[in-house]
Amino acid sequence: MTDTHNTVTLAHPDRVVANLRVGSKKQALADLSKLVAEMAGLHERQVFDVLVERERLGSTGIGNGIAIPHGRITGLDRVYEVFARLEKPVDFESLDSKPVDLIYLLLAPADAGADHLKALARVSRLLRDAPTCAKLRGSDSDAALMSVLTAPYPASHAA
Repeated sequence: MTDTHNTVTLAHPDRVVANLRVGSKKQALADLSKLVAEMAGLHERQVFDVLVERERLGSTGIGNGIAIPHGRITGLDRVYEVFARLEKPVDFESLDSKPVDLIYLLLAPADAGADHLKALARVSRLLRDAPTCAKLRGSDSDAALMSVLTAPYPASHAA
């Protein structure tokens, strides 16, 4: 089977969660693991363990209230993505020590090297855009978040 997923998108509203109520990084990863596991047909513990193992290498909290937890699992047929806006920010051991309120989770097939890296780069670029993050933080429904996340991203910004 050839993988035709060169770009990855949040194509379904069930992949977006507005106002996720969690009290910790661990709980956020557990709740999002459950959601991704259901979509991918995996055991939630398997997803959670992969994400926690990645966090042990270094926090996926990239700063400015954003985290991009990610991992690879053998047997997946494509990259899975989930976005959550937390009701209240949680400590994610981020690089800038700021709590996280925007989480974009990526789960890729174990052999999806380039696709996984492209998806990480795309999400990182998207979430480095301050106006986009402001819109995400101002959105209070799954539909509103979907609208922001799937809007065409400006190819370039004025320098």
